[in-house]
Amino acid sequence: MKVRIGLGLAGHPFRDAAAFWDWVDLCEEGGVDSLWQSDRLISTEPVLESLSTMAALAGRTQRLKFGMSVTVVSFRDPLVLAKQCATIDWLSGGRLLPAFGIGPPQLPEWRATGRDTRGRGRRADEALEIMARLWSEPSVDFAGEHYRYEGVSISPRPVQDPLPLWIGGHSPGAIRRTARLGTGWIAGLQSPEQVAPVVQAIHAELERAGRSIDPDHYGAGFSFRFGSWDDPVVERTARAFGAFSSDVQPDAYFAVGGADEILAQVERYRRAGISKFVLRPLAADAADGLEQTRQLIEQVIPVAHA
Repeated sequence: MKVRIGLGLAGHPFRDAAAFWDWVDLCEEGGVDSLWQSDRLISTEPVLESLSTMAALAGRTQRLKFGMSVTVVSFRDPLVLAKQCATIDWLSGGRLLPAFGIGPPQLPEWRATGRDTRGRGRRADEALEIMARLWSEPSVDFAGEHYRYEGVSISPRPVQDPLPLWIGGHSPGAIRRTARLGTGWIAGLQSPEQVAPVVQAIHAELERAGRSIDPDHYGAGFSFRFGSWDDPVVERTARAFGAFSSDVQPDAYFAVGGADEILAQVERYRRAGISKFVLRPLAADAADGLEQTRQLIEQVIPVAHA
C-alpha cells in the first residue's frame, strides 16, 4: 500500500481567489497528492461548489489529482453529474477522483429543497449505476424507481477507464454499496478505531459479491495543526466538531503538535487499512493556512510518501 497525502479544507480561510490560488500553487509544487472539496450547496460560511472548483483546478494544475469528499448524489441529476465528471476528467488528462455518498439526514439541503431523506439510499444506488454505465457504455437505457433514461450517451468519455467511483459512508447500506459498485471507499468523520471494522466489513462483503477493490483504494481524513491544543483555532474548531459529531471526540480525530504527532495519526489509520489521506489544516486565516501546509510539505509528506 502506497501512503499518499492529499489536502482538504476545514473551513474557508481565504479572503479572495488570489489567496486560494496561492494555496493551490503551493500544493501543486510541494508534492501534495490530491486536493479534496467538501460538497455543500447551502451554508452561511463560504464554501466553494465542488464540481466547478475541480474544473478550475483542472486548468490551473498539471500534476495534482482532485476529488470531492463526498458529493451527495440525491442533490444532483445523475446525467448532469456524470457529464460534469467526464468533462473534468477529460480536461485534466485523467486526474479526477470522484467520491459519492447519500448524505446524512441533518444536512440543511434536504429541508431547504423539499427533498425527502427517506429512500435516499435507493436513489443513490440508481444514480451511481447510471453514472458508471454512462462513463463506459455507448448508450444507456434505464427504468428505475427514481430515474428513467432512454438512449442516453455522453461524449467525450472520461480519460480514466474505468473512472474511479469512490463511496463514502459507514452504514450497512454504504458497505454493500461500496462492494457492489465502488472502486474505492473514503471514511467520514471517524477515528482509526472506527474505520478498521468498516474496512473489514467491506472486505467481507466484497468476497460475498465476488468483487475486489484495490487495497490502495481506502481513504480517510483528519484535521491537523502544527501548534498546541490551546491555540484559539483548535479550541474553536474542537467545540464546533463536538457539537456536530457525537460519535468521535476531537482528540481522537485531530492531530495537534508537530510532525511526529501527525505521522503517528497517519500510522494509526494505516494499521486500520487506510493508505490515502485527506488532511485538513486548522488555520486562522489564509497566511496561517499557507504556513500549516508548508510545514506539512516539508516535515510530513516526504516521510509519509517514503
